[in-house]
Amino acid sequence: MTTTATPGTTAPPPATARLPYPGIAGLMLGIVLGTLDGTVVGTALPTIVGELGGLDRLSWVVTAYLLTAAVATPLWGKCGDLYGRKGAYLAAVAVFLAGSVLSGLAQTMDQLIAFRALQGVGAGGLMVGAFALIGTLVSPEDSPKVQAATGAVLPVAFAGGPLIGGLLTDHADWRWAFYVNVPVGLAALLLVSLGMTVRTPRVRARIDWAGALLLTTGILALTLLATWGGRTHSWTSPAVLALGAVGAASLAAFVLVERRAEEPVIPPRLFRSRNFALAQLLSFLVGAGMLTAMNYLPQYLQFVRGRSSTASGLLLLPLMLGMVAVQLATGRLIARTGRYRHYPILGGALMTAGALLLLLLDVDTPTALASALTVVLGAGMGFLMQSTMLITMYSAEPRDMGAASGTVVLVRTIGGSLGVAALGAVFTSRLTGTDPGLTPAQAAVLPAPVREAFRAAVTSGVHGVLLGTAVLAALAFAAAWYVREIPLRRPTEEAPASDRRPPADRPRRRPS
Repeated sequence: MTTTATPGTTAPPPATARLPYPGIAGLMLGIVLGTLDGTVVGTALPTIVGELGGLDRLSWVVTAYLLTAAVATPLWGKCGDLYGRKGAYLAAVAVFLAGSVLSGLAQTMDQLIAFRALQGVGAGGLMVGAFALIGTLVSPEDSPKVQAATGAVLPVAFAGGPLIGGLLTDHADWRWAFYVNVPVGLAALLLVSLGMTVRTPRVRARIDWAGALLLTTGILALTLLATWGGRTHSWTSPAVLALGAVGAASLAAFVLVERRAEEPVIPPRLFRSRNFALAQLLSFLVGAGMLTAMNYLPQYLQFVRGRSSTASGLLLLPLMLGMVAVQLATGRLIARTGRYRHYPILGGALMTAGALLLLLLDVDTPTALASALTVVLGAGMGFLMQSTMLITMYSAEPRDMGAASGTVVLVRTIGGSLGVAALGAVFTSRLTGTDPGLTPAQAAVLPAPVREAFRAAVTSGVHGVLLGTAVLAALAFAAAWYVREIPLRRPTEEAPASDRRPPADRPRRRPS
C-alpha cells in the first residue's frame, strides 16, 4: 500500500507503506499497561488498607497515579517530538516498570503513594508515545483500523483492571497487581526495540519546564480542592479558598507562558481548530465519568451485593463489551464514510441515559440485572472515546502529532483524576454515620440492622456518583452539538487554517 503526497506536503517515510506488526503489538502492550494500572487497585484497596493502614490516604493511591500521569503526558509527548518518539516511548516503559516493582515492595501507605506517583510518571508516556508512533508510522488508509484496534484495547484494559486486581487479591497477593506488569513491560520493550524502525526528525529546542511546573501546580491544587472541599475542609475555609486561588493563578500563568514558549508543552496553535478544542472538552468529561464509574461500581457490587473482588470485576464485563463493540464499529464507520459528527452526540446521549438508568440500583437489585444495566453507559463512553481521539489526531499537523496525542490523553487523565476526587467526596459524604473503613468481608458479618444501614448508605453513595456522572455526560451531549463535520485530514497534510469546510470543487490549500 502506498501513499501519494499532496503538493506542498512532505511525503510519508517508507515505513508507512507496510504495518510493522510486531512493533504495533508492543505499542498495544504499553497502552494496556498504562490504562490497566489506573483501575487495577480499585478492587484491592480494602485489602491494601488492611495491611498498610492509612485509610485517610486511601484515595491517593489512585489519585497520585492519575495526577503524575496527567502532568507527565505532555512532557513525554514533547520529548518524543524533539528527541525521538521511539526512544521516549522505551524510556517511559522503563520508568513505569521501576515504579511497578517499587509499588509491589511498599511497606507503608506513604511509600505506596510515592511509588504509584513514579509509576504514573512512566504511564504518562505510554499512551502518548504509542499514539504518536502510530500517527508517524501508519498510512492514512490503515490508520482508522489501527485506531479502532487501539480504541478496543483501552476499554478492555480499563475494565480488566478491577478483574485482574480482584483475581490477584483473592488468589495470590495484592502486590502481584504490580509485579504482573514486569513480564508484559519487558515484552513491550523487546517488540518495539526490534520490530519498529522510526525516523523522527529531531528539533533543537528547549522543553518548556516553566509551563510544566505551572501545569503541575494548577492540577495538584485543583485535585486537592476537589478532594478536601466540603469534606476535610469547608468550601469557605482559608485552605480551600487558597487552593482555588493557586489553581486559577497557576493555570492562567500557564496559558500566558505557553503563548511565549519556543516549544510549549501544549501548543496554543492546536486550539485554533474549533473541533480540536471541543474534542479536548469531550475527552475531559468522558474521562471523569469513565474512571469514576470504574472505581465506584465495584463498591456497590462488593458491599451491597456481597460479591467477591473477582466477581465484582467480572460483573463489569457488560460495560467493557459495550465500549469495545461500539469503538470497533465507530472506527470502521468513520473510516468508511469519513463522517463523524453524530457519534459524539450519540455518545453523550447514551452515556447520560446509562448513568440515569443505573439509578435503578438498590439494595435488592438482582446482581445479573445490575451488571446488565452498565452496558448502556459503556456504549456511550465508546462513542465518545473513539470519535474524540480520531478528531484530535486528524486536527493536528504532523510535527504536532506527539503534542496533540499528549493533549488528549492529558485532558482525559485530568478529568479522571478530578472526577475520582470530586465524586469520591460525594460517595464518602453519604456514608456519614457508618464505618467507611470496613472491608467487604467485615461488612458481611455485621449485625443485621447495622449491615442493612451500611448497604443503604453505600447504595446512596453510588447514586450520588452516578448523578454526577449523568451531569458530566449531559454536558458532553450539549458540547457535541457544536462539532463541525469537516473532512478528516490525512496525516501527511497540513491542518486547515480554520474549521470551515473547504469548497467541494477545489482542493484545500496550505494555510499561509
